Amino acid sequence: MHTEQRLKIKKKSAGSAAVEFVLMMPLLLLLALPIFDLTRIIQANMILVNLSREGANLASRSSQDPQTIMNAIAQTTPPLTMATNGMIYISKIMGNAPGTQDVILAQYRWTQGASQANQTSNVWSACGSNWASDGSGQCNSIPATGTPINDAMSGTLSDGEVIYVVEVFYHVDLLFSAMNLGFGITTPQFDPDLYSKTIF
Repeated sequence: MHTEQRLKIKKKSAGSAAVEFVLMMPLLLLLALPIFDLTRIIQANMILVNLSREGANLASRSSQDPQTIMNAIAQTTPPLTMATNGMIYISKIMGNAPGTQDVILAQYRWTQGASQANQTSNVWSACGSNWASDGSGQCNSIPATGTPINDAMSGTLSDGEVIYVVEVFYHVDLLFSAMNLGFGITTPQFDPDLYSKTIF
């Protein structure tokens, strides 16, 4: 084969490879974006689990006020933007006796967190808009003696035993949303709202 013919064949195959790459690029991106979102969700969830554990540990062992605890643990969350997309609650629950309903003594909401509707406490959501305006973030509608509550520990706590429940919420801004591929086929959609709860 002559040198000239070899060069023509090389140029043709190089052109074919470029065309194939251009045609495959959208498919590669379509596969890469959901994987990128999934890794971000896994990372955010691991951070939230650690955040709720540390918050519950501090709430039950230290004498610091809840806002100080929430501010401290929220500072440890980069790359998450807790002030924009997150919320933290600390609830203080007391047992009445085995087999009876527990009472919630106090609940605190992080004053610097996002106030999204889907980030209300799952432990006790009856506070509504009745939060203290003095910067403590305390729910004002709980009497000093407490309010009966159905929680995960109801019926198992001793009379007077106090536990702390820390809830952490986070909304992940996803890059990829579900797509309709036609023929009744839709790509899966990740849930962007993450939640972690620790009882201590």
